[in-house]
Amino acid sequence: MATEFKVEREQDLPAAPEQVWKAVATRDGNVGWLYPMDVESRVGGTVSRGPSTVLAWEPPHRFVCRYSDDTGFSNTLTYLVGERDGGDRSHLRMSIHWVHEGVPDSNWDNKSDAAEKHVDFYQHSLAEYLTHFAGRTAAYVRASRPEPTSDPGDFDSLRRHLGLPDGVAVGDSVKIRLDDVLGGPQSAVVDYLTADFLGLRTSDALYRFFNGSTWNWPIWAGHHIFSGGVDEESAAQAWTTWLDEAVSRPSA
Repeated sequence: MATEFKVEREQDLPAAPEQVWKAVATRDGNVGWLYPMDVESRVGGTVSRGPSTVLAWEPPHRFVCRYSDDTGFSNTLTYLVGERDGGDRSHLRMSIHWVHEGVPDSNWDNKSDAAEKHVDFYQHSLAEYLTHFAGRTAAYVRASRPEPTSDPGDFDSLRRHLGLPDGVAVGDSVKIRLDDVLGGPQSAVVDYLTADFLGLRTSDALYRFFNGSTWNWPIWAGHHIFSGGVDEESAAQAWTTWLDEAVSRPSA
């Protein structure tokens, strides 16, 4: 008997269907809110996520790809883009659908919980990207601490290291301390905040922090930077050092 897990989300977006399509179905778009994902634009083409195979390619309205392996597991990603308000806005329906033919591994529940929460964060980031940075070229900087963390207090330490005050809330304007990676403080808006995720938006970046303690994963960051001229490798090294210090060293 197959074991299944599905996440479905719908949202209105402040962009025409063609802009939403570019954001979800091309590498240049994905870098602005998700992560780099190469897409071969045809049915039967390869998507680097997985890697997967394109099952449906109907620009700008329907994109489906699926990953499967020899253990009986498959993961299908679907985007359906509809038009609203005469084409100035779009309605997006997305889903991920896992199927395991047989007995899934013992970590199935942990992975599915993480997947659902990550989907919410990413779909929020998609709206932020389309609202504030649509059409701008992004650099993607990923950094991670080397070891898993099981202590929720580690993410509290990270927020303090950024200079976020206790009681900070979504919508607050803050001054974040980023001397070690950006050479000085930055003005930002807290656009997302839960026990598991932190999103900060500046005039030229979406800074994304991921707390691994809920799933015994490392704390990591996946930033989308629109200022240009970013050396992604050097930036990733600097952010890796910053993450380690943010958790290991008390902040004033």
